Amino acid sequence: QVQLVESGGGLVQAGGSLRLSCATAGSRFSINAMGWYRRAPGKQRELVAVITSGGSTNYADSVKGRFTISRDNAKNTVYLQMNSLKPEDTAVYYCNAIQAGWPWGQGTQVTVSS
Repeated sequence: QVQLVESGGGLVQAGGSLRLSCATAGSRFSINAMGWYRRAPGKQRELVAVITSGGSTNYADSVKGRFTISRDNAKNTVYLQMNSLKPEDTAVYYCNAIQAGWPWGQGTQVTVSS
């Protein structure tokens, strides 16, 4: 059973930074493209960043130039560095494999105050 554990969220002022981590257990992490998703209050979950097994990245337009996704295959962990945060980035952030569809973790709350 794959487990996803997100951490690193918190309360930050607009313009600030946070670094999220997602540790996986029981998975073939290195062969999977991984993504960071977020769900804002009253909205559907959206995909904001993707990193392939080879390290290629892609971002939603709303976070491009501000967020950076990375991975450490030795640690089975994917990261999301978030800079220049905006109030509209407030959401619960989740990670998951893009295609494998593992059970969702609990997510980590990010709150950006104006």
